[in-house]
Amino acid sequence: GEVVRFPDHARTLQAIAETRAEAFYRGSIAEAIDRFSRETGGFLRGEDLAAFRPEWVEPIRVSYRGIDVWELPPNGQGLVTLLALRILDGLALQGREDVETVHRAIEALKLAFSDGLARIADPRVADVPVAALLSDAYAEKRRRAIGDRALDPAPGRLPAGGTVYLAAADGDGTMVSFIQSNYMGFGSGLVVPGTGIALHNRGLGFRLEPDHPNALAPGKRPYHTIIPGFLAAGDRPLGPFGVMGGFMQPQGHLQVVMHLVDFALNPQAALDAPRWRWVEGRVVEFEEGFPPAVVHALERRGHDVRWAVGPAAFGRGEIILRQPDGVLVGATEPRADGAVAAW
Repeated sequence: GEVVRFPDHARTLQAIAETRAEAFYRGSIAEAIDRFSRETGGFLRGEDLAAFRPEWVEPIRVSYRGIDVWELPPNGQGLVTLLALRILDGLALQGREDVETVHRAIEALKLAFSDGLARIADPRVADVPVAALLSDAYAEKRRRAIGDRALDPAPGRLPAGGTVYLAAADGDGTMVSFIQSNYMGFGSGLVVPGTGIALHNRGLGFRLEPDHPNALAPGKRPYHTIIPGFLAAGDRPLGPFGVMGGFMQPQGHLQVVMHLVDFALNPQAALDAPRWRWVEGRVVEFEEGFPPAVVHALERRGHDVRWAVGPAAFGRGEIILRQPDGVLVGATEPRADGAVAAW
């Protein structure tokens, strides 16, 4: 029944991982990575691999219309989803295809991204005011910024990315929300000879302004796009969910949670429903199948609307939800080569 506490053996697993990391550094694979990084102009070194330690972190959450939505803390961008949900939680939503509903969701997401891109950074180095950003007072302040017209927020164009997401659950109540990514496509596009290991390019998540909390610096982790999610009702775990797709991920999380909580869609329908994607400024792309009348009405409110060609930019998600009787319901959407497997 515990939602956030790790089992007692978690620390033991961490110790094993640290021991293996030391052995890894002393082995030929770490030496090969070090050598290849030097040869190709990279900054990754063997001592960086030896110094790395896995971390057990406390997730962060908000209550959205009675459902707890959990995300990993910064340096991940799950905070963006939670900020948007906090803003929306105080606003009435009339229907899934109602223009006011879609407008408010887009504006809440834009405000959340504005805050996230300005403040999310490695918390070991920078002060990320998570509690203040998720407070009632700040949510109300941001909520008041939403009017009838489209806002033009500060952040620039959002880059693309590529990711794999996995949700798992068993009959004993154990649930896992897991996500992995080398970032853009196969990351850097460089594979260490003889190993099959593709090096990531997560350094693109850094900013180059020296005074920015997310500024590039040695030993620092960048703004990270991958965000496994989890839903709960108080002390009762409901299940893991995730939406892959770089900076589409918080947007996908937001829309999936709205579909499940506000509009009572089943998990498969929540994933199948057509989506929108904020790109930059007032530019919003809409997936094929989104009601044209709603899109045209949003255009009249000042949104710079675009129709997307194909579903690739709108994320790829999976959900597992545990029903009150213990039955597990899985869903995977048609935008990717996903599958629901039971055993």
